[in-house]
Amino acid sequence: MDIVKIVENQHSYFNSRQTFDLNFRMEQLKKLKDSIEQNKAELFDAFMQDLNKTEYDVIMTELSIVMEELDFAIKNLLKLTKPQRTKVSLTNIFSKGRIIAEPYGVVLVVSPWNYPFQLAMVPVIGALAAGNTVVIKPSSSAPNVSLTIQKILSVFDEKYVATIIGSREETQDLFDQKFDFAFFTGGATAGKDLMQRIAKNLTPSIMELGGKSPCIIDFDADLKLAAKRCVWGKFLNAGQTCVAPDYFLVHETIKDKFVALCIEEIKKRYYFGDVLTQNFVKIINKKQTDRLKCMIDYSKVVFGGKFDDEILEPTIMDNVTFEDAIMQEEVFGPVMPIITFSVLEEEIERMKAKERPLALYYFGQDRSKQDFVMNNALYGGGCINNTILHVADKNLPFGGVGSSGHGRYHGAKTFEAFSHYKSVLVSNNKFDVSLKFMPYTARKLKKLKKFFK
Repeated sequence: MDIVKIVENQHSYFNSRQTFDLNFRMEQLKKLKDSIEQNKAELFDAFMQDLNKTEYDVIMTELSIVMEELDFAIKNLLKLTKPQRTKVSLTNIFSKGRIIAEPYGVVLVVSPWNYPFQLAMVPVIGALAAGNTVVIKPSSSAPNVSLTIQKILSVFDEKYVATIIGSREETQDLFDQKFDFAFFTGGATAGKDLMQRIAKNLTPSIMELGGKSPCIIDFDADLKLAAKRCVWGKFLNAGQTCVAPDYFLVHETIKDKFVALCIEEIKKRYYFGDVLTQNFVKIINKKQTDRLKCMIDYSKVVFGGKFDDEILEPTIMDNVTFEDAIMQEEVFGPVMPIITFSVLEEEIERMKAKERPLALYYFGQDRSKQDFVMNNALYGGGCINNTILHVADKNLPFGGVGSSGHGRYHGAKTFEAFSHYKSVLVSNNKFDVSLKFMPYTARKLKKLKKFFK
């Protein structure tokens, strides 16, 4: 595969301006929708092979989100692309202003393995809706899903949409090509590598990374509801979710009860007697399995902890401290560390000293404390009395901040993410403000001061 030639051909195709045509864009989005529909059975099978992910799980966490984004783009394309009229200042009196959404050009999309279809296709949809061409590099760690993505996108010519299959080592020169925009979802190390490489061309980007997203359970929380929603959020996709609650800060007065309720909830949702459900998602590969084994302190495990090949059962570690191994990096697996706290304000201050997480969750009934946490902590996005679901709403832009990434997308923001908004001033030919022209006189200076008083 000649990556250099693919990128060159995409630049040429973009410069032909065919992708600027709205009817063309609409046709391509509908073609993509048809291709996804035709390949759903293969997609379900690919997920089962790569992640032991059932059809139910795939529909709920992958396919439904992609189709919602696609339907939104098709339905709202004309509205999203319509030039926006703006007011003008006194300096430009009698002129008109407008803002035009313009595609960047050739876009690179790099997607991860944990949600390999959703996190690949949603950026692709936004890029195509905005009028770009796309080179996509899906994850080699989910090979069957990646091949299915390639098949779905094969309805497009490579000069418009090209899928690069292979390991990162095999496609290293991909990051060195000149792109007009880059969209990356994955780990911080690979994200930094890409940013360093595209910096030489001053390529703008969106980076969706991760981090240790805290979940705070205050003493006045509805504990049964909190346990239900925390267990769901933590063990969804076997914890391999960038916005999963990473660790749990539980008020010391209700910690034991909360842990007991979480254990009860785990048994209810994931076990038949003492046997773990066959539908529990597996850890993606041996590298990740070995990493998780090194993080677990079995002296602190109060539930779970058993491995069966690449399946790690839901696990709770109690009495965890910030010095423990599991607190030194993002967990990204089905392990639930419990840390107690006594003073909420102190924990928020502690968080401010750490890297900014992608998400933050707070469970508690006091409105003033809800506002305090959400307004004073620094994080990408989050929920009050829930986990993860802020990401599933197309009306709420999703993105990180600081070490957890930059940029945002979902819904209308996905289109905006892949568009450059250029400003245009249309001046009339009958009037000019004389103050801007030389010679500068004392009389003009007096008027100027009055004008900008």
